[in-house]
Amino acid sequence: MRSTDPCPCGNDSVFGHCCLPLHVGEHQAAGAEELMRARYSAYATGNPDYVWASWHPRTRPAQLDIDQGPQWLGLRIVDTVAGRPGDDQGEVEFIARHDEGVLHERSRFSVRAGRWFYVDGDLLP
Repeated sequence: MRSTDPCPCGNDSVFGHCCLPLHVGEHQAAGAEELMRARYSAYATGNPDYVWASWHPRTRPAQLDIDQGPQWLGLRIVDTVAGRPGDDQGEVEFIARHDEGVLHERSRFSVRAGRWFYVDGDLLP
């Protein structure tokens, strides 16, 4: 994906001004929704390093292989509870479309050492 392409996360911005700066470590996510969008973009662009690094150390898997995953087609944020700058936790409900169906999840995020991390989530029907 080129930095001038639309960002996969669905924001009205190009990838190079939206999620790519988070992926390359230029800055950290300011809140739970921004991290959720960046994680989705990492899955969509095949960036397992960012997905793994943004997963809370307590809950992340020992290794992550997203090469065999589905092709991601779109993200819709349904709800966000807390997770703003100054909060220490938050939740984001989202629906992510892919070539094999949809993923509907309510994800939990928390701040550790001043940085937002994905903790875990509940799959929804």
